[in-house]
Amino acid sequence: MPNGRFIVHVDMDAFFASIEERDNPAIKGMPVVIGADPKGGYGRGVVSTCSYEARKFGIHSAQPISMAYRKCPKAVFLPVNIKKYSAESAQIYKILCDFSPDVEAVSIDEAFLNITETFHLFGSPIDTCRGIKNRIKNETGLAASIGLAPTKMCAKIASDIAKPDGLKEIKQAELLDFLHPLKIESIWGIGDKTRRILNDAGIETIGDLAGADALELARLLGKNGPLLWELACGRDAREVKANEEVKSVSNELTFKKDTPDREKVKSTLLYLCEKVSGRLRDDKLKGRIVTLKIRLENFHTYTRAASLCRGTNFVDMIYKKIEELFDSFDTKGKKIRLVGVKVSGLMPKDITDDLFSPVLNIKTENLHQASDMIKRKFGERAIQRAASRINYG
Repeated sequence: MPNGRFIVHVDMDAFFASIEERDNPAIKGMPVVIGADPKGGYGRGVVSTCSYEARKFGIHSAQPISMAYRKCPKAVFLPVNIKKYSAESAQIYKILCDFSPDVEAVSIDEAFLNITETFHLFGSPIDTCRGIKNRIKNETGLAASIGLAPTKMCAKIASDIAKPDGLKEIKQAELLDFLHPLKIESIWGIGDKTRRILNDAGIETIGDLAGADALELARLLGKNGPLLWELACGRDAREVKANEEVKSVSNELTFKKDTPDREKVKSTLLYLCEKVSGRLRDDKLKGRIVTLKIRLENFHTYTRAASLCRGTNFVDMIYKKIEELFDSFDTKGKKIRLVGVKVSGLMPKDITDDLFSPVLNIKTENLHQASDMIKRKFGERAIQRAASRINYG
């Protein structure tokens, strides 16, 4: 498992109910149930979510709405307003993307972030998490619970424990001490059926699971047995899979032969920056965060990210920062197999985020547009910078 990772899990507290309470302060502090019409206890739908006050009556998500009504007939029952909730979710997602280019939306109200390469922009990893909580609270009026840990599973468990409106950090050295006393159902993905099978085998806690025989677990649970055993041992190398299709523009290239030639790599990076720059302009976008990706000959993969002073789609600004990131990366004598360039923190290109950028960018914009037009007419290789005219073999 990669060392030194900082994975964040953000989970909005009673998301739908909290939005309704914010928009109607008169119901704040009351048991609020979001879901189907209870129809006086004869409704046929289910509970979507509910406030913490409603949970005290035994109401929970996916419960028949008729049962929820019987448990607390005086609760405030409201229909699901998915359009409103989706708009809030999109706003929160934009906030998260300001803290890392690697954001994985798990559902409408929770997401993972990998802040390993970006936390230094905000102080420490825990400072970054506090910044996320404060931004969400200040800009939406909603509370989020956050878990910070070296793995996705542990970050998810930490955010559950932090509820409501909390923040819990689990450091690498504390990982097993934190996990092992917990019940096995704390592991994301263990449902009632798997829990019963493990309990029948005398496995009650995550520590019990870690101490079990992996072959026996395979017999009990099939291919999932060894996977759960790895998780119980604190080994979870799953990456945060960023939703890149709309949140970033990237290009990468694998060399035909692994290379130690750093100048050749720089030329390739310039070529990739040109590709990304052109795609951004085609989509009428610019971005403020650039990310360098490097895969070594041993297949170890690293990323380095940095923020620009203002959003851009100009190759010169993108490559300057990428080159700085590459120069600071020590390959330790190993050859490079793959490199990639990504720009995120996207916004429409016409948004002004710098007082002087309209004046400074006019000539550069015209130059890039002319270059793009020539390439579209005569092909990608019609205009190239000298440094990017290389053989990628």
